[in-house]
Amino acid sequence: MDNLAMPMAITSSYTRVQCLQRQAASLLLYQSVLQGEVGMAFLELLQAIRYTEADARGCLQAYGSYFHALAARNQNWEDYLITQILFSDNPFTRLAGVREFEDLPPALVTAVQHDLQVLQSLYECSSASLSEWVQGVAHMPISPVVWYKEQELVGVETKFTTYLQELDNWGDAVEELAAYYRQCGSGLFAEYRALRWQSGQFIGIRYSDPVKLSTLVGYESQKDALLKNTEFLLSGEMALHVLLYGSRGSGKSSLVKSLLNEYSNRSLRLLEVAKSDLKDLPEIVEHLRGVSQKFIIFVDDLSFEEDDDAFKALKVVLEGNLTARPQNVVVYATSNRRHLIREFFVDRPTPKDNEEIHAWDTMQEKLSFSDRFGLTLTFEPANQKTYLKIVQHLVAQAEINITQEDLEFQALQWATRHNGRSGRTARQFVDFLKADLTLFHANKNISNT
Repeated sequence: MDNLAMPMAITSSYTRVQCLQRQAASLLLYQSVLQGEVGMAFLELLQAIRYTEADARGCLQAYGSYFHALAARNQNWEDYLITQILFSDNPFTRLAGVREFEDLPPALVTAVQHDLQVLQSLYECSSASLSEWVQGVAHMPISPVVWYKEQELVGVETKFTTYLQELDNWGDAVEELAAYYRQCGSGLFAEYRALRWQSGQFIGIRYSDPVKLSTLVGYESQKDALLKNTEFLLSGEMALHVLLYGSRGSGKSSLVKSLLNEYSNRSLRLLEVAKSDLKDLPEIVEHLRGVSQKFIIFVDDLSFEEDDDAFKALKVVLEGNLTARPQNVVVYATSNRRHLIREFFVDRPTPKDNEEIHAWDTMQEKLSFSDRFGLTLTFEPANQKTYLKIVQHLVAQAEINITQEDLEFQALQWATRHNGRSGRTARQFVDFLKADLTLFHANKNISNT
């Protein structure tokens, strides 16, 4: 760029930046798109470019922050902007998830049209353009490095991205966008398949347990019953709350977590709630009411002390109150105890003065709490036959080459020396066996070279 062209280019970038800033400030519903780290870095870079005459170093630092934010997310600016649109949580996205497009308020549709046109302008402000502007205003001989990577969006995200790229005017995409929210939901529930309730809010789990249903062997009748109940939930029928009770290591938790990997493409979400947060359960259920996805509230290792507030909150959700139960929510709980409330011998009633007259009724309420789950699945300790069947299945999946005799001998030795026969013990044994054989062959190859 020659010296005469430089001032004109700088003036042009100032004008363009001012326009982009005004457009960004005019967003009516999709402000959240620019409130993340990348969006804030983008806005701060625009500001630095506009007022860079005071100190060009500030402009370069702002560009560095913008580049760092994109690299940290491993996304291009264009991909980031579209995913933020798809995952946005605002009045339009929530209403579009539960209503037909024709039933949405006209003012809301008009606001979305405006916002989409604004976001199209921001989308077209590429990282390459920003780099060139920074070069001009900072008087650099070359432009800063541009962050770029190949697009990796998948599924409906790729389809919608392609659709937007082919549109001259994003304002025409409102109906298509509403259809996306109706199918996939919005906000955290669209972005994450697994979540947890923590400190009074939903937290997305980016890397959920990858356990698959096909890896779980044994307890076939329990598995079939849980799958059937989950199908009821996904079909919009009234599914039952489920208690999975039995010995430790039998695969109760893994079975529940595997449902997510089996059915997440059918809008199933798994929400983990710790026992300490069960007091919030009625509030959680109300948050989920009317959301397009189906939710399994997962409570692991459940048990209660007497007069536990968590017990009372769970009882309300299981038994219901004046508020109708939402059909898109069920509770799946695991426990090592058949009777979920701890009972002591001192609790048993004796005919003494100053004691509760109907003490037997109180004790029976404690003992029968597990009956409030519509479905109880019992997982008995694995016998030797079941244990070896699980081991053989896992070894076959891991493609480990070992004789049947050696496998059974080592597996039984492992169970004796460690945690007894269970699905968990079988998994630990096979993981160890695979690592041990891999290391053995690696060392053998080294010694032969």
